[in-house]
Amino acid sequence: MRPVRTRFAPSPTGFIHVGNIRTALFAWLLARKNDGQFILRIEDTDQNRQVDGSIEHIIKCLKALGLNYNAGPDQPGPDGPYRQSERLELYRSYADQLVAKGRAYADPYSKAELDEFRKAAASNHQPFLFRNHRPANPPVWEYGVTPLRFKSEPKAYHWQDQVMGQLSAGEEAVDDFILIKSDGYPTYNFAHIIDDFEMKISHIIRGQEFIASTPNYLNLYEALAIEPPLIATPPPVLGASGNKKLSKRDGAKDVLSYIEEGYLEPALINFIASLGWNDGTTQELYSVDQLIKAFSLERILKSGARFDERRLLWMNGTYIRNLNLEELTKRAEPFWPEEAGAYEPDYRRRVLVLVQERLKYFAELGELSRFFFVDLPLDPNLIANNAKLAALGSAMHKQLLTQTYTELSKSDFSVDDLTRRLNALLESSGQPAGILFSLIRIASTQAPASPPLAESLEVIGKERSLARLKQQIDAL
Repeated sequence: MRPVRTRFAPSPTGFIHVGNIRTALFAWLLARKNDGQFILRIEDTDQNRQVDGSIEHIIKCLKALGLNYNAGPDQPGPDGPYRQSERLELYRSYADQLVAKGRAYADPYSKAELDEFRKAAASNHQPFLFRNHRPANPPVWEYGVTPLRFKSEPKAYHWQDQVMGQLSAGEEAVDDFILIKSDGYPTYNFAHIIDDFEMKISHIIRGQEFIASTPNYLNLYEALAIEPPLIATPPPVLGASGNKKLSKRDGAKDVLSYIEEGYLEPALINFIASLGWNDGTTQELYSVDQLIKAFSLERILKSGARFDERRLLWMNGTYIRNLNLEELTKRAEPFWPEEAGAYEPDYRRRVLVLVQERLKYFAELGELSRFFFVDLPLDPNLIANNAKLAALGSAMHKQLLTQTYTELSKSDFSVDDLTRRLNALLESSGQPAGILFSLIRIASTQAPASPPLAESLEVIGKERSLARLKQQIDAL
């Protein structure tokens, strides 16, 4: 049993979404579960697709979620460097070994010639295999000038996937593929095998799009006399519709944007881990330590997991409700509406305790709390859009609010006294709570929803609450 050593190896081609970060999370959990190591490696051999700032963004995403790595581009380790573009000489040395063994050759064909080979295969209703067009006398390979292609030895393969089980492919799945491009950079198909070996990676966790290429990789492992790592292929994370893979093109959000919107890191980790994995119980909420303890590759499901943002909202809201006041106050600080800065911290804490139950993510704090800090303009649509309330007519609205103003003028504005007087208004007006309290809520907050009415009025205060009621009455 080799020590557990996993890696996350993204390409720096843009932001990281949930499907990407789940691969990192599974690798991180496996390493932590087994007291192993987790490596960040940047696979930047395709220079044309690289996006400026992507590497820094990847690092920021991992650190924001607490997925700390033992070695990476910004954290030196014994097997570095951890950017493939800085390891070119290593790949060249392995390529030279394959050339010396007769297992690699210079590819002399132009793109036009390759296109002709493909057209001929298609016209004969046959799959295109490059090995059927190997040059009889290939030229001497010139590094950085001519592509280098692997000389395969086709055979059938059977291999064990730690998630998908026993997989197999016939010899038709094995072909000659490019190892080093004409620009001197290796392909993914070559570089990741060398890097995983040099970095002593024990487990590869990657997407199902690589299953079809695995026979080629196994053939190359044999040519290099390298023992393959264990392979684990989780199912894809599916979009909200559940019928195709979650992707940036379908609106998948950057992981970091969730952090910036005030989602809690433990909630995000809990949610992402549950996409295609469970420990066989009905438990839904886990601490990070509980996830580490419970995680195993055997419990990853074989079918795709649908991304359900409503479940993420529920889960994050649950985590927010479980925060103590000190942590809640700290987390909320960047999200207060601008007007809150004029108020004392104690007042803001009182507001925060009230809205905590409704918060699903902290970026909602401004919308849910602004009426506590500023008198919002009257919004007639709030009444008009409430069908039952609108049906009463403005004359009845004015009558009910006038009764409310008179009764609340006598209150000391403690929660107990407000509750008693509001309940008395229900009896005297003959209106149900859903009608009367909605009307009072709209008049006193100009917001479509608020925390419990008596508690909200107490925090807003007597003078301001009565002034708002009077303003609504006058408007009616």
